[in-house]
Amino acid sequence: MDVIEAIRTRQSCRQFTDQAVSEELVREILDTARWAPSGSNVQPWHIDVLAGAKRQELVDRVQAQDHLFPKGEGTEYHIHVPGLVDPYKARRWECAEDMYASVDIPREDRAGRIGQYVKNLDFFGAPVGLMFSIDRMMDVGSWADMGILIQSIMLTARGHGLHTCPQQIWAMWHKTVTEILNIPDNRMLYCGMALGYMAEDQPINQWRTTRQEVDEFTTFAGFDDPNSHSNEER
Repeated sequence: MDVIEAIRTRQSCRQFTDQAVSEELVREILDTARWAPSGSNVQPWHIDVLAGAKRQELVDRVQAQDHLFPKGEGTEYHIHVPGLVDPYKARRWECAEDMYASVDIPREDRAGRIGQYVKNLDFFGAPVGLMFSIDRMMDVGSWADMGILIQSIMLTARGHGLHTCPQQIWAMWHKTVTEILNIPDNRMLYCGMALGYMAEDQPINQWRTTRQEVDEFTTFAGFDDPNSHSNEER
């Protein structure tokens, strides 16, 4: 699979099979993704990889705190800025409504929506979970570096036939995650990720979020300048 196909076929998988993913394969994915760029090569990230009993310990501990659903323990940063306005608010709304519609959960079915929420906290059944943390001294530039690393992992996983789901929901459970993984005080939990093989036949994996067309978010300039063309184009 080339990188273009990996980008086009990557999606947030919300139901995985129980097919195992070996530590060797996860290491191979991370060994490739570690070449992601970061500003001045500071590499401000840390990853905890969970499988087996450790993964289940986290899942059990979080799901046992159902009195905190759906907001969890709160986050240390804003996942979405307060007062989100259109078109961003509308896109977020569309994403949520399309996802719930794919599994026939109407807005008034609060129990059904909580049930879907709980699946987040089981990594959607994926056998491997990853937790990403960043040194607290870092600012927004380094947070962008973290995003590049995460994307690199997701695309590399696609190259190996796997799927992923980046999960900021874990930031809402940072206290429990920090305790179980012994994350030191100088690091902040950024997000989690589910990693495994997609359950291709599940309705929740049959829809895709929409994207703007290129001309809706891009401004081009200078391409009508003859000096911008290569010798072959002249």
